[in-house]
Amino acid sequence: MTPAFDLHDRIALVTGSSRGIGLGIAEGLAAAGATVVLNGVDPERLEAARVALASRHGTDRVHARAFDILDEQAVATAVASIEDEVGPIEILVNNAGVQHREPLLEVSLHDWRRVVDIDLTGAFVVGRVVAARMVPRGHGKIVNICSVQTDLARPTIGPYTAAKGGLRNLTRAMTAEWARHGIGINAIAPGYIHTEMTQKLVDDPAFNDWVLGRTPAGRWGSVADIVGPTVWLSSPASDFVNGQVVFVDGGMTVVV
Repeated sequence: MTPAFDLHDRIALVTGSSRGIGLGIAEGLAAAGATVVLNGVDPERLEAARVALASRHGTDRVHARAFDILDEQAVATAVASIEDEVGPIEILVNNAGVQHREPLLEVSLHDWRRVVDIDLTGAFVVGRVVAARMVPRGHGKIVNICSVQTDLARPTIGPYTAAKGGLRNLTRAMTAEWARHGIGINAIAPGYIHTEMTQKLVDDPAFNDWVLGRTPAGRWGSVADIVGPTVWLSSPASDFVNGQVVFVDGGMTVVV
């Protein structure tokens, strides 16, 4: 691997990585040489993901911590244990998120807050705890996982759209305060990605046709499409890239 993209001897924490895009990102970082720490709230699913990933990359390079990203004390405890037992966190990928589909006139305040808290506030909580340790060391990388809904909107996903738009500006706010300390903070905005969690949408003929017609590349994205940009933003190759949102969407956001 080109040295600029080499992640050997770097420790990466990926939130929401017991399945889907998060697990794929963790796999990609491990393949680039990083030691990865998986995170989720379901201990059994998290352990199954850790065992599967460790079988391919070694038990010494794959770890797991179950914690709620909204529980600041739990986050602080987990981060401290990672740094004590595994090593300093060099890379944080804020991937954890949820979706809720319901018209704005009908969505409950509880569901609004749940989506905004997990998709936006969680990145703030984990990001701040990790950055507090990165700042004194003078280096680190934070990658926030946004969405095409960072810039676009469609009916029935208002809370998600608001949260992902906020995550773009949280990325900028983190950059304004932390870039001077040698921390690179950027975001990736995936388009429509084919995963286990989006399988029902892929299987819906009308929605599938809409995605294919709306995406210039003419296909759904894959988890593998997200890995390369994440490795780049986690590596020395992106050291002068800061505060950016990289859209990985097959061209969806540049056409009308």
